[in-house]
Amino acid sequence: MSTVSTTVNVSGMTCGHCVSSVSEELEALAGVEKVDVDLNSGGVSTVTITSAGALSESEIGEAVAEAGYLVVANEA
Repeated sequence: MSTVSTTVNVSGMTCGHCVSSVSEELEALAGVEKVDVDLNSGGVSTVTITSAGALSESEIGEAVAEAGYLVVANEA
């Protein structure tokens, strides 16, 4: 079974505790194997989620919101 990597941008994270909160909520989603956070303190952090299957944007958004943060659009 192949894994899927999903990257989202999250605003509002400022410290390791923030990273833990977001990671914990995302890891609780079905199929999530690993969460990597590239913390940009006070800015927009990049969160990469490795999962057994594709995750919907809404479930990722809800998990991040549950931790008290916001998924923001890619500013490409």
